[in-house]
Amino acid sequence: MNERSCDLVVIGAGPGGYVAAAHGARLGLRTVLVEKDERLGGTCLLRGCIPTKALLQSARTWELCRKGARTFGVEVPAATFDWAKIQKRREAVVRKGALGVGVLLDGAGVEVVRGRGRLDGPGRVVVERPGEPPEVLLAPKIIVATGSAASAVPGVQPDGERILTSDHLLGIPAVPPSLIVLGAGAVGVEFADIVAAFGGEVTLVEMLPRVLPLEDADCSREIEQALIRRKIDVLCGHRAVKIERAGDEVRVDLKNLATGETSTRSASHLLLAVGRRPVTEGLGLAEAGAVVDKRGFVQTDAYQQTAAPGVYAIGDITLAPQLAHTASAQALVAAGHAAGREVTPIDLDLIPSCTYCSPEVASVGLTEEEAVARGHQVRLGRFPMSALGKASILNELHGFVKVVAEESGGRVLGVHMVGPHATDLIAAAATALGFGGDLATWSRVVHPHPTLSEGLMEALHDALGTSSHR
Repeated sequence: MNERSCDLVVIGAGPGGYVAAAHGARLGLRTVLVEKDERLGGTCLLRGCIPTKALLQSARTWELCRKGARTFGVEVPAATFDWAKIQKRREAVVRKGALGVGVLLDGAGVEVVRGRGRLDGPGRVVVERPGEPPEVLLAPKIIVATGSAASAVPGVQPDGERILTSDHLLGIPAVPPSLIVLGAGAVGVEFADIVAAFGGEVTLVEMLPRVLPLEDADCSREIEQALIRRKIDVLCGHRAVKIERAGDEVRVDLKNLATGETSTRSASHLLLAVGRRPVTEGLGLAEAGAVVDKRGFVQTDAYQQTAAPGVYAIGDITLAPQLAHTASAQALVAAGHAAGREVTPIDLDLIPSCTYCSPEVASVGLTEEEAVARGHQVRLGRFPMSALGKASILNELHGFVKVVAEESGGRVLGVHMVGPHATDLIAAAATALGFGGDLATWSRVVHPHPTLSEGLMEALHDALGTSSHR
């Protein structure tokens, strides 16, 4: 068995792993990155964030050409879409990103080793490849960043034809005529948006009382109304009790959790969007001494260290928001700590959340409900997008900006947005919260006009009772 040494081994080349590898190498560590997929980038780039948003952009362009352009005085006669070309563009975006990751790693001096990596005792990573002898990498520091996969529904086996995961739906050769989506988190809502935009009949089912249940309740209500306006059938508080494939359709028996009544829905396809599970099975983490819970998540300290000496865990396998930017932020902490540098742990309360449906949803910090549950006396500020000149110019008038702040002292605890470009605008709020901004200080910042950013300014003023346009 071939053995060789380095300073740092990273397992997994997603937005956590490749960032950790590049950062470790730039800090002077001889770094080897182990990846089982043919392409670099992980779930986010290959099967998640990037390709999904590429399809959403095509959906927005199609909607603009089909019915929106005339609002701006532009006629687009007999607009059509070509699903094969839409999928080709999606793949081109992914391919460009994967190549870019390779260039990044090469420039940082990271060696990429193809194969499936697993821990094999202290400081040992075994890399296995079909038909080849295993290779052993010896390193005092190991960062595990193996990501997540779509969660299963007990008793239901995705077949890739009618019963689908998000991986299947991304590459589907034609738009489903009808689709039942189980799960109204970010993944379920975005795919419901895509299919509905291209003419599919969509039923969105959520077991909890509201869509996007992790967002502020006001945002959830706003998005539910937006989905209904787009002819999406939204069923919250419903649980699937039976799923069966019957020829060319899928039938789902749904139980209303409030009334106990059951009903049956049928569609050409079913999407399972009930969450994601960590990919930790068979990695040897528990055997190495790491604490892994019954769901497969790995416990870490503030510096991403596991209980196994020299072993770090980052990204979707940890007990943190399963978001690409969470993984990348954790990567900087883990690699910096592994290199002996002084690093600042991440404040998980300040991780932004984004959903790229129409209108977009974005948030950072505490929701109103979370703030109250933690014992804060809160004051709220709110401003509607419809009152902004830029929203009128864009003809995107739905949504609002909401600010949650402490009643005493005015420290801003959270910012929540629904509306055009909310996923870009939230960065300003994340920056201010990171510096501990309060209402009085933050409201003195002058925002340009006409912009969507004025919505945030006006919401801050509204919380202070000084809004001129409320």
